[in-house]
Amino acid sequence: MNKNYIYIPELNQLPSRVYFRYDEYGADTHGAAHRHQWGQLNYTARGVMQLQIDGRPYMSPPNYAVWIPPHQLHSCYNRESVLYRSVYIALSECCLLPEHPCAVAMSPILKAILNDFADRDVTTPISQPDLNLAQVLLDQLQLAPIEADYLPYGQSDMVNFVLNKLSSDPGDSTVLCDWAKQVFVSERTLARYFIQELGMSFGEWRQRLRFLTAIDALEQGRAIKEIALDMGYSNSSAFITMFIRHAGCTPEQYRRLV
Repeated sequence: MNKNYIYIPELNQLPSRVYFRYDEYGADTHGAAHRHQWGQLNYTARGVMQLQIDGRPYMSPPNYAVWIPPHQLHSCYNRESVLYRSVYIALSECCLLPEHPCAVAMSPILKAILNDFADRDVTTPISQPDLNLAQVLLDQLQLAPIEADYLPYGQSDMVNFVLNKLSSDPGDSTVLCDWAKQVFVSERTLARYFIQELGMSFGEWRQRLRFLTAIDALEQGRAIKEIALDMGYSNSSAFITMFIRHAGCTPEQYRRLV
């Protein structure tokens, strides 16, 4: 089967210590595996990009970017369309950034700088104001909260049993104590394993899964009430509250960006 590959610029070296890329990719598009000698921040202002970095999966939903250190083999897949923002960062500037791939929480300042450069079609900062903005971006990246992955998997069979079940049915509202019975441990033990292996609670992981699933559903044009019910919420308001927490906007506002 032929894959719909996106264009990736071939650069032997960066034209400046910070180089910006932005594009809009359609649904069912692929980025071929490649590596380069600089670091890269991948961010989608709209949609969810799925990445593979040295064989491990990562997600880049709104409000989170994925940091790829220099020399790491990586590829991507876009199941639905995405509004793409990317920053190439010279090797000399990567010493204060994470040594391993990770999810980076995107502050309003980071998002504003990326969107501003995209709106003005700036790839290489030249003017002093743009050079200043590029330095602010680097400074903010050093301060940004990081996580191993936005939607990680665990190491134990018991945790991954629950995660696989939820992934096949994000609307499943089974409570933690009932999951614990299925894997033959106490609720307290299972809760502790979630924190230890994932860095987040069972409830937080399920919310993130539902958020990612809801984004796909919104881009397919489905009604908000229908999505809310499918995601296990008894009413639209609870679903909207969850969505605002993860996206910074309501589902309807997000839909208008699609």
